Amino acid sequence: MSALQLLTVGRVGVDLYPLQSDVPLARVETFGKFLGGTATNVAVAAARLGRRSAVLTKVGPDGFGDFVREALTGFGVSPAHVGTAANLQTPVVFCALDPPADPPLLFYRAPIAPDLTLTEDDVPWDVVESVPVLWVTGTGVSAEPARGTQRAILIRRARRGHTVLDLDYRPMFWPDPEVASAEIGWMLDHVDVVVGNRAEVEVAVGTADPDAAADRLLARGVRLAVVKRGAEGVLVATAEDRWTVPPCPVEVVCGLGAGDGFGGALVHGLLAGWPPQRIAAYANAAGALVASRLACADAMPTAAEIEEMLCS
Repeated sequence: MSALQLLTVGRVGVDLYPLQSDVPLARVETFGKFLGGTATNVAVAAARLGRRSAVLTKVGPDGFGDFVREALTGFGVSPAHVGTAANLQTPVVFCALDPPADPPLLFYRAPIAPDLTLTEDDVPWDVVESVPVLWVTGTGVSAEPARGTQRAILIRRARRGHTVLDLDYRPMFWPDPEVASAEIGWMLDHVDVVVGNRAEVEVAVGTADPDAAADRLLARGVRLAVVKRGAEGVLVATAEDRWTVPPCPVEVVCGLGAGDGFGGALVHGLLAGWPPQRIAAYANAAGALVASRLACADAMPTAAEIEEMLCS
């Protein structure tokens, strides 16, 4: 693979989606198996748009770990930095498609997920220092040793290039919101782009108001603040200006992965050097397309599909 353009760090797993609609999870008989995990989906979304991406993560020494590497390769994402955590299992996630916009998830990540066992020995430090876009997540600091590893990555990175924090707040991964606020908040001083929804920015900076949250993020040295507002669109803010990008109406099939499709398109726009408003509109369209489909990684749109959505 030529020089990487994107390295994402964090969660990977196997998503199991019901193949029967309008059926409670207890009565589902068959499931489809798909690649998943926030950091993984973002890398896939960027690769679908022609970007050279890789994921720094870990899987278990099992068949699902083999599936993850094979699926990444099939999507054009380098598996070179996917390690193996001995004596742990590759995580699986069951999804109930009701309600479709925000389906409940059942995570199997005990006693700890392999991606949270990343150590400094697992890190390709030359890539961390040189890759144009580095993508980290809030989930990545929810437990040790990954917390210390991601901190070391950000310190070494020193805000080079585009250093993006996906707030990715999942309450089930944290003992309480206060701990999450402290750990995620530390990262704000070490990144230059932050992406999150209203609930996530409230955890990070103490307010769910998009404009106030953007102000607080920018005051911490963030160059680009992106606050997703659901049906009200997306606020994108810099120190000089801010814009609200309207939503793209779609019939929602499954809201899971929409934010990751947004993220991959955001990466594409950053690499292309687009202005913030164009990046947000493009990413918003990508997220809407994913929400109109089943699955996460498999649902990531092509550039032609995004352009068609923007023109419709």
